[in-house]
Amino acid sequence: MIDNNKKQSTHGLLPSQAIKKLIESEQICLAQPLMQGQIQPASLDLRLGNIAYRVRASFLPGPGQNVSDKLEDYTLHKIDLTASAVLETGCVYVVPLIESLNLPETISAAANPKSSTGRLDVFTRVISNGGRSFDQIDAGYSGPLYAEICPQTFPILVRTGSRLSQIRFRLGDVGYTDSTLFDLQDEHQLVSSDTPDIANGIALSVDLMGENTTGEGLLGYRAKRHTGLIDVDAPGACDIKDYWEPIYGYNEKRLILDPDEFYILASKEAVHVPPTHAAEMVPFNPLVGEFRVHYAGFFDPGFGHDSAGGAGSKGVLEVRSHKVPFILEDGQIIGRLIYEKLTEMPELVYGKTISSNYQAQGLKLSKHFRSS
Repeated sequence: MIDNNKKQSTHGLLPSQAIKKLIESEQICLAQPLMQGQIQPASLDLRLGNIAYRVRASFLPGPGQNVSDKLEDYTLHKIDLTASAVLETGCVYVVPLIESLNLPETISAAANPKSSTGRLDVFTRVISNGGRSFDQIDAGYSGPLYAEICPQTFPILVRTGSRLSQIRFRLGDVGYTDSTLFDLQDEHQLVSSDTPDIANGIALSVDLMGENTTGEGLLGYRAKRHTGLIDVDAPGACDIKDYWEPIYGYNEKRLILDPDEFYILASKEAVHVPPTHAAEMVPFNPLVGEFRVHYAGFFDPGFGHDSAGGAGSKGVLEVRSHKVPFILEDGQIIGRLIYEKLTEMPELVYGKTISSNYQAQGLKLSKHFRSS
């Protein structure tokens, strides 16, 4: 049972009710009214504004520079999003967001793609004025936010209000240690492993045995090229076979990743995020393999939590190899999770009660796809 009466911590990630207070105090500013479901257990969905700028290349403004000034130099043309518009693969777009910030000096923020965005292979990052890095907003920041969007595999249809990114807020320095992870693993079974690998995070490995654990079942999906559009606001509108090739195992317990192809795979371990914490997959060490895993690396409080209907939830892995073919072996470590404590128990937890799309998931494509 969730206890909402615990004392608030002086540092940690802010839960849903604290995000509501930031909105009420206009420390999060909304150019349009809040949408239903926009506040998640420990994050806020960010919405695209009215105009997309097609730019020559990705950029960061740097200290003392505004994004709007850079757009004057780098914009090729503008696209009206008030009805809808197509964003093409391989092109870079910058879109002002409906949300802006006026944060106090004690609160910083970080952004990442939403799970569905990552599973569509849409590379998106948040930019702020004066920013020296993507997706990181300094404490005390006051100003607009922008989304950089680059569809990699599928052209997408978006419009004003489409939600591709989410933002979370930190009070003070959250931090974590491996000793804390050991304690959490003992108490909450963070991953379904009797001997978890904990070193700068808790390891996740890839499942290449397939659905029936014999090595002959469905291992994952490889994205097709030259497909039709995907409307990001239309769940269940696309047929899987038109966009994905299923990958089946033949008891080989391995998969050769072709360069620059996009794959959806699953973790061998089930993942559990207790309601008191959130989790994030940290960037993978390139020294042990030139591939990228998981664009959308944030797990909300309650993901995989038994009482929230999530027992046995796997981590879905968005995988792309770079430069050269790479052989993945069953059980190979492909990423590490770090866990961050919330300042207090959230009013919302990830699960069926808020219609979360990926609770209790195994190998699962984004919500946009349906079987024939």
